[in-house]
Amino acid sequence: MKGYHAFHDPAIEGVAFSSEDIADLVTRLGAEITDDYRGRDLALVTVLRGGFIFLADLSRAIDLPLTLDFMAISAYGGGGVAVRITKDLDDPIVGRDVLVVEDIIDTGLTLNYLLGVLRQRKPASLAVCTLFDKDVRRLADLPIEYVGARIPDRFVVGYGMDLGGRYRNLPFLARLRDEVMG
Repeated sequence: MKGYHAFHDPAIEGVAFSSEDIADLVTRLGAEITDDYRGRDLALVTVLRGGFIFLADLSRAIDLPLTLDFMAISAYGGGGVAVRITKDLDDPIVGRDVLVVEDIIDTGLTLNYLLGVLRQRKPASLAVCTLFDKDVRRLADLPIEYVGARIPDRFVVGYGMDLGGRYRNLPFLARLRDEVMG
């Protein structure tokens, strides 16, 4: 597998999705979104930092005019009980078709908060696309219109996902060894 042997790290147990697997998922999702949003005013929104790599690839796989925007969110207060926006959208979304692009969704609590905030801004439509869905951990009931793949309850890194800020640059999704997670 290209890139894996060049990046040898004892914390990585193995590859969950190769860069080729991810490219196939992104291509499929891009084609579905292109079909569904043809003739509409599409705005893709992602949450920094994890979603930026998927957003970049997905935006190129969508064969439509669209715009990109970014938010950053921080959880705080003992166990992430509260959420605040640390970087808001640059452009208004009133009357636009907004697709929230997520790298991975697990509990869904932060996304649920984000969707509530975005609904208040009166988009024409609001939908969610995730590359990876860890639905076994879901605590919030969320409508997720586009799912690349469902994954088991394992901690993964790469393709934008990190552990302590590291591994985002891996071109594949990797499983970490259990002992790394404690």
